[in-house]
Amino acid sequence: QVQLVESGGGLVQAGDSLRLSCAASGRSFSSYVMYWFRQAPGRERESVAAMTSSGRSTYYADSVKDRFTISRDNAKNTVYLQMSSLKPEDTAVYYCGADRALKWPTRGDGMDYWGKGTLVTVSS
Repeated sequence: QVQLVESGGGLVQAGDSLRLSCAASGRSFSSYVMYWFRQAPGRERESVAAMTSSGRSTYYADSVKDRFTISRDNAKNTVYLQMSSLKPEDTAVYYCGADRALKWPTRGDGMDYWGKGTLVTVSS
């Protein structure tokens, strides 16, 4: 069993940066592929980024490539999402997900574990 808790969301202005964290409980964090998703009001959930268990490979949605960076610290059981050059269209609830399998791209269906999300609001 893995529990995921996101933090770091908030209200920022366009062009600002923000770092999200997702802390995981459980002893097998390093076995999981970690994902970030987001869901804006009235829109479907979309995958934002993913990182393999080893950290060697990363995947990004085209909309965030070159602006967002996913990273993980297996010693701290934490995955991060560094977001820069934020845009109003990045406004969404951001969710952390964990799965033993790499699924990319993905809408998150069948994800093993989910966090409850953290809200990011980018004002223009």
